[in-house]
Amino acid sequence: MLNAVFGDIHGNLDALETCVAHMKEVGVEYYVCLGDVIGYGAQPNECLTMVRELTDHIIAGNHEYAVCGKMGLEFFNAYAKEAIEWTQDQLTEDELEFIRRMPLVEQVNGYTIAHSTLHAPEAFGYIETLYSAHMSLSFLEDKVCFVGHSHVPITFVLDQEQRTLTYTVDEEITLGASHKALVNVGSVGQPRDENPKASYATYDTESGEVKIHRLEYDVESAAQKIRDAGLPEVLSSRLVMGR
Repeated sequence: MLNAVFGDIHGNLDALETCVAHMKEVGVEYYVCLGDVIGYGAQPNECLTMVRELTDHIIAGNHEYAVCGKMGLEFFNAYAKEAIEWTQDQLTEDELEFIRRMPLVEQVNGYTIAHSTLHAPEAFGYIETLYSAHMSLSFLEDKVCFVGHSHVPITFVLDQEQRTLTYTVDEEITLGASHKALVNVGSVGQPRDENPKASYATYDTESGEVKIHRLEYDVESAAQKIRDAGLPEVLSSRLVMGR
């Protein structure tokens, strides 16, 4: 079964629509979302509606936790804080209640999804080193866990036979029988690897093949919507730079 795994949309409907169209084109049968549907971008309601129509499997990111009051705003920089407060004013009570019910970790179709780490998901730490990957892999019961949060696609692979832990930025990998992996799928709506193209992953649960897809979308349209909403200029300019 071909699964689409995506997250860190951050209110960027232009990027989300492009990714969803591509998912349908390549034959995705199942959709899961890794959180941070909202925050930064100018269309949180539209993005949340689209994701809810695609799947029931949506986990909470730190921006969801902040917007519904489960996390203090002192953990965010000034631009992110302003965007969170703006987003709070845009969301309906139904949307806020839905966000409050989002889990932090979930098992779906034989794999695990989390926004950040498995060993301390409520802390919203980053998996950026072999050590932090090892910490989360030690909690992983399934073969693979998909994560987001850093907005940078990267895969950490534990070979249980060779007892080695390595990483790769290859966009296509096949997980072998002895492998366990943490796959960061990148960001739909705000990539930060100096590549402005939207990013999401597909996972074939039968073959073990993981693909990271990078897609061009109308970045200027998304950036202009941020400016029109009166959100900080930096939130629009960083879309163009992919950082």
